[in-house]
Amino acid sequence: MPNKTSKTVDLLILLVFGAIQSLFFLLPRRVCLGLGRVTGSFLFRVDRRHRELVQANLRAALGGELPPEERKRISREAFITFGRVLADTVKWTHLSHRKRLRLLSLEGGDHLRRALEQGRGAILFSAHFGNWEVASLAVSRFTRLNVVARPLDSRVLERWLLKLRTSLGARVISKFQAAKPVLQALRRNEAVAILMDQNVLRSQAVFVDFFGRPAATTPAVGSFGARARSPLLPIFCYPTPSFSYVIKIGPPLELELSGSLDEDVLKITGHCTKMIESEIRHNPSLWFWFHNRWKTRPPNAPRSAGD
Repeated sequence: MPNKTSKTVDLLILLVFGAIQSLFFLLPRRVCLGLGRVTGSFLFRVDRRHRELVQANLRAALGGELPPEERKRISREAFITFGRVLADTVKWTHLSHRKRLRLLSLEGGDHLRRALEQGRGAILFSAHFGNWEVASLAVSRFTRLNVVARPLDSRVLERWLLKLRTSLGARVISKFQAAKPVLQALRRNEAVAILMDQNVLRSQAVFVDFFGRPAATTPAVGSFGARARSPLLPIFCYPTPSFSYVIKIGPPLELELSGSLDEDVLKITGHCTKMIESEIRHNPSLWFWFHNRWKTRPPNAPRSAGD
């Protein structure tokens, strides 16, 4: 379970975050995005700890493929992307439903429709890539969407994020009590979205290849997919030059399962992780490199680059 912040810290967050929200309510969206870009660029210069973690992760993942100059450029762009995502997510709380819809376009909606026609629900897997939060609105127009997420440590931010996700059409399921509500949602032929690109504890993980290194990965997508036999579809959100977003849903995975739960979970998890890796390789600056993805190591393995 998450460690909740103290009431004093929550009060400070409420004051600062409330001031930012009030400011963004008054400013046009493009100005907010510009402020996010400036903030990201500033953090790249002053936040040494996260800058070094991002660069260590880039060396671990792409060090043999990209020169240092290119990795530095991607690192800076990742900070800028993060700043813009944060700014736009705050601004979206002030946008009307109609305005939100105008900023979204969906590709691959037919993949989701056909998957749901099987009557076993659909599992959408993705990563902290682009502006992953706003993708919920595009999916929720087709079917009831359930999002599995870890509650934030701050009660203030958790309440705010829950309100945003609900306004985007998503029902939030805590990752700590996910099994029963997820399986129930799939039996109701609903969609379930899970982000599976962050490190987890060894006791909760399966280890699969990610950029050539074993990464502790949640088995949730594999476990639910193998148990419910639900279609598994990738989904990613991309920003456009016109400041809108394109959400792309891929076709369901075609995997032959063995019937052994452990083997099937490992196979599904590895295949999904490789698809996420492929998207990151094509658009590295859109991924959340600030997280120490390889922190948890297999038994007797060397420590990760970010440790």
